[in-house]
Amino acid sequence: MKKYFILILIVFLFIFTFNFASGHVNHYKKVKFLKYGVFLNNELIGTHIFNFKKEGDFFYVNTKGDFKVKKLGVVLMNYKTKSEEIYKNGQLVKFNSKTNQNEKEKFAQVILNEKNKLYINGSSHKGETESSSLVGSWWNHEIVKNSKQISPISGRIINQKVRFLGKKNILINGKEYNALHFHFLSDDNNSAEKKKLNIHVWYDSETLLWVKARYDKLGKWEYRLVEIK
Repeated sequence: MKKYFILILIVFLFIFTFNFASGHVNHYKKVKFLKYGVFLNNELIGTHIFNFKKEGDFFYVNTKGDFKVKKLGVVLMNYKTKSEEIYKNGQLVKFNSKTNQNEKEKFAQVILNEKNKLYINGSSHKGETESSSLVGSWWNHEIVKNSKQISPISGRIINQKVRFLGKKNILINGKEYNALHFHFLSDDNNSAEKKKLNIHVWYDSETLLWVKARYDKLGKWEYRLVEIK
């Protein structure tokens, strides 16, 4: 069932011709809640929810994802995940996640250590990386500027290339967005079909909120913004 799965896991922007002087946290001052529908071949199969909270210098992002893939009444994939990201003055200081995919447990723990490095303890990777590295949580538009991301599922470090594909008006859940389109690819020698990361992501050009993500893997997968508070 692994072939069904490319998780986003996971919201960002390039300093292109746009003014991103304020940090990513500032873009979420008035946002408390984002809900995304998870679609496979245009059929709703689950949700991914983000809750945001700011307390003093700290910014908290709690997520919960849940979806099932069924065929002829048989569950082919049952996926559940929970995570928490903690930032201090815009710097990631702690991340924890637990994921259950078809009864297989995965996890990722990240903490800013005394050497000003991010230490990763995950089900797929253990070790240090630069403090500027970000978890691949798509709400954070800053990730479009990074050459690597940390898997929010297993802690694996993924080297990436990001291409800006332009602006386009897109319709999501009855609302039109003037969206910025980015294509993320893992920076390796594999073909596009075998890359660990191959996903298209859209952000609203005014608010920089993540509005949509799309990838193809044994079907067309999409994350679409369906509710905001």
